[in-house]
Amino acid sequence: MSRPAELAAQVRLMGFDVDGVLTNGDLYFTPAGDEIKVFSSLDGHGLKMLMEAGVEVAIITGRDSQMVAHRARNLGIRHLFQGVHDKRAVMRELRASLGLTAEQTGYIGDDVVDLPILRACGFSATVADGHDFVKSHVDYVTRKGGGRGAVRELSDFILAAQGKLDALHQGYLNR
Repeated sequence: MSRPAELAAQVRLMGFDVDGVLTNGDLYFTPAGDEIKVFSSLDGHGLKMLMEAGVEVAIITGRDSQMVAHRARNLGIRHLFQGVHDKRAVMRELRASLGLTAEQTGYIGDDVVDLPILRACGFSATVADGHDFVKSHVDYVTRKGGGRGAVRELSDFILAAQGKLDALHQGYLNR
């Protein structure tokens, strides 16, 4: 097993940034100033599969968006933290409330502002189109870009490392 897979096998709580990870990072605004975000359905199902397999999922993001709150509700994500300035502190508090160690946590972010939380987790990842400096400081870099299947790829990687992916896939064949 590769070092990233060994680390991913320990993950019991996975945190996700939004802009550039769950979305492609582009910001769209209507003439009225309302924000529009586009999410991947493949990524969404990857998050659901993580939760089904017993991995807690958290969204920890610096921006505040009603669209993100709606997406989190739609997916059944219980841990949503928006408008966060210190993501590392939020992860530390959430980890403690769930009785987990740093080694049991992971986070995926795409820019240098995510480095403090990425370095505080046992498993860290970024997307293919993340900042180059971030890529050099994480355990895993997806082949796909943010908002374009990167989260699904990461979810599958974690589930495979934990020996759960094949059983989840088989469940769809047996329905």
